[in-house]
Amino acid sequence: MSIRYKQLDVFAARHGGGNPLGVVVDAQGWSDARMQRFAHWTNLVETTFLLPPEAAGADYRARIFTPSKEIPFAGHPTIGSAHAALDAGRVRPNADGIVWQECGAGVLPIRVEGDGPDRELFVQAPKARVVRDAGCGGETLSAVLYGVHLGALPPVCVEGGRRWWVAEFADEAALRAWHPDHAAIRALALATDTLGLCVFARSPGGLAVRAFPAGVGIVEDPASGAANGLIAAYVALHDTSGTLSRGYVVSQGREVGHDARIIIRIEGTDVWVGGRTNTIVDGVVDWRDA
Repeated sequence: MSIRYKQLDVFAARHGGGNPLGVVVDAQGWSDARMQRFAHWTNLVETTFLLPPEAAGADYRARIFTPSKEIPFAGHPTIGSAHAALDAGRVRPNADGIVWQECGAGVLPIRVEGDGPDRELFVQAPKARVVRDAGCGGETLSAVLYGVHLGALPPVCVEGGRRWWVAEFADEAALRAWHPDHAAIRALALATDTLGLCVFARSPGGLAVRAFPAGVGIVEDPASGAANGLIAAYVALHDTSGTLSRGYVVSQGREVGHDARIIIRIEGTDVWVGGRTNTIVDGVVDWRDA
């Protein structure tokens, strides 16, 4: 049976600039093994599968798969799944402009602003907390950041939906020109049970960000919603009255040929991560069990 399928460009400042995502819109009846096999075949960083909700209050359910396993939460699959559900007519925003998406991290509110190609979606990021300081990274973290002129905020490990090491560079140009030791980042990720390292630097428009999720075998991620939510929570904790305290715009991915634009809004202790999604492929998938 042919089933609706979309391939999306999430958090893109221009077409092709964001993070690609595959979405199977009608996955009801698909087994876990079938979803995993399809996600392996697409070979995208993540593929999601939309299902009827199971939790009270949810409008629909999204399951998120990498090519090798299911994960509970990630930023661009969450935003992209909501975009696909809205485009397919599976959901409509409530009177407050919210749709409720169920995933492995719970039932999350997604704010819908605008319509059509100018629509922007924002997910309220899971609450984040600092779980380790730089000392816990030991010599492995020191090796990764050797020679880097760090910024005002010290490196820490932050957890909230995902777990990342984050570090601030003192200079945007140095951040963009950095050639990290990917083997050392992988060693750090495996030793500390994290995705890897996300680095950022202050820029005239907000933050420039680079993410290296070596713990899951990815060299560099072009657009990282969950990681940017963690950075925002860390920044908000320490920059309560500065230029970033109410939110900012993230530039990410230029170093790997992309151009992502991620919007951060900080409302008290709440962090919202969002941006625009483009539908690149809209069709059907004919996927049969072996």
